[in-house]
Amino acid sequence: MKTKILLVEDDPNLGFVIQDSLVLSGYDVVLSKDGEEAKQQYDNSIFDLCLIDVMLPHKDGVSLAQYIRGRNEKIPIIFITAKSLLEDKIRGFEAGGDDYLIKPFSMEELLMRVKVFLRRSNGQPAQQVFQIGKITFDYSGLLLKDGKNEIKLTQKEADVLRLLCSSRDRVIKRKEILKSVWGEDDYFLGRSMDVFISKIRKYLKTDPAIKIVNYHGVGFKLEVKGNP
Repeated sequence: MKTKILLVEDDPNLGFVIQDSLVLSGYDVVLSKDGEEAKQQYDNSIFDLCLIDVMLPHKDGVSLAQYIRGRNEKIPIIFITAKSLLEDKIRGFEAGGDDYLIKPFSMEELLMRVKVFLRRSNGQPAQQVFQIGKITFDYSGLLLKDGKNEIKLTQKEADVLRLLCSSRDRVIKRKEILKSVWGEDDYFLGRSMDVFISKIRKYLKTDPAIKIVNYHGVGFKLEVKGNP
């Protein structure tokens, strides 16, 4: 079966160009021209990746991403937008988006990012479990477990936390996290990464022995007091 992509773009010319490029690259593409139509398409089919314009009629792209993320924690969501303000990017990432493409962009860049996220979502090992103090982190299940309590993570949150766990007790550079998780080192992405780190800190605060130490301008280190 072909990889199926939900493309949501209200500009008919750009929508056609993107759809045509993806189809020529071997993908099955469903094009929706507004948020409500896309919501119905998503509910009636199974998709492997979503490309969503932020500014949409009837239901905006951020609200649509929140709806999709509430039903699927793993599916990659890439925003297509003319907005490049930091606040807009952070809002999109907090809604569950994985990446941004700022208009105008090349089809080569779009295809590259689609391939990267599909590889990440489909090519992971069956299970990777980390013990962080009293908290169990199930990477493949996107779960944090603390006794009877569970927190569901987004794919991006899990990717960042996995890097921190894999580099435990050593400083992992900001550039290394950005390159590994977002695919590039960018100022705006760096600010968005800080939002993800803050959210992960909140998830881990049930165990006071766990700390994510910020080495300003350098990177982060995951520490567990007593090193259990």
